[in-house]
Amino acid sequence: MKKIKTCIALGLVAMLAASGAFAKKPQTIKLGFNIPLTGDSPKVGEGSKFAAEMIKKEINAAGGLEVKGKKYPLEFVYVDNELKADSAINAANKLVDVDKVLASIGPDGSGRAIPASEVYNDAKVPMITPWATNPAATKNKPYCFRACFLDPFQAPVAVKFAKEQFGAKTVAILYNLEDDYSKTLAELFKAGWEKSGGTVPVFESFGQKDQDFSVQLTKVVNSGAEFLYLPCYYNHVALITSQAKDLGWKKPVMGSDSWGSADLFALSKGAVTGYYFTTHYAAAGAQGKTKEFIEAYKKAYGYTPDDVAALSYDATMLVLNAIQSAGLTGNLKKDRTAIKDALGKIKNYDGITGKMSFTPDGDPIKDAVVVQVSPSGEFTFVKSLQP
Repeated sequence: MKKIKTCIALGLVAMLAASGAFAKKPQTIKLGFNIPLTGDSPKVGEGSKFAAEMIKKEINAAGGLEVKGKKYPLEFVYVDNELKADSAINAANKLVDVDKVLASIGPDGSGRAIPASEVYNDAKVPMITPWATNPAATKNKPYCFRACFLDPFQAPVAVKFAKEQFGAKTVAILYNLEDDYSKTLAELFKAGWEKSGGTVPVFESFGQKDQDFSVQLTKVVNSGAEFLYLPCYYNHVALITSQAKDLGWKKPVMGSDSWGSADLFALSKGAVTGYYFTTHYAAAGAQGKTKEFIEAYKKAYGYTPDDVAALSYDATMLVLNAIQSAGLTGNLKKDRTAIKDALGKIKNYDGITGKMSFTPDGDPIKDAVVVQVSPSGEFTFVKSLQP
């Protein structure tokens, strides 16, 4: 009886094998996304995820990404870093050790990308941050790249634009002391402004959880400064600009690329109308493949993609481009290194946010743009700023 049962069992195994029930799962291209889906700026993570989903759906609908004559389905793993440094580190460790991704897109902002980049570089896993402009996110880390310009470029071109646009000699600067991005950019702008002969009568900070900025803004209003510089995230900008107007501020305000959220205008209740900020692309009036991306995104999600979405699209496509160049062996360690090597060799990549080539430090050479917030909340192109 026992022999009969064994024979039946073996027969079933053979039948299942023949029918494909035990067939080997096709190899996928697994990428990780270390992004803030919750926390103080959830729109940042949403834009990254939505842009990635557009890519995944399009490529998988065509049977996968073609790599050296073979198609591989895309598999994306999204991990929420809550816009916190420690959570970004935990997310990086999970993506590297548990999910075993080939590469990671994100973290987006510098405050998360800087500590997480240590994890990725030590583990020899390629990381490309869409939006982290602080040099420390890639410096001396051969496995770490970015899809955006750097703050040492953003600050001086912003100084030059402000000088020409406002004809000002004095500026007040307000920044987030707890955010590496905001603090560094504020310091770089201050240094550049003073080097150009200007003065900074107010250089004030605030904390990540602050909601009331009346003390700092009263100093700004009373200082006689000719404009206000705010290198802060959109959620803080919305509060600061509306409170500044309540205190009687009627002068220009200029910001940085962290303003570029689809939620900025609504959260500020229109207070940012007429203000300027440096950023990575201008949605209003876009042409070519950038216009096609914007229209597809709006059709899928109902609103215009911000710069984080556009940069996430570029970052993801850069990794996929590198995978196509490097090929896949199935050996995770070897493939990760080959992808890193291929990323470093990319030249004149034509992305949604412009053409880019990587320097040895993993940073792209690319332009910035200045946009102005229109009365309807659109970010309209004003000027292109070259390196």
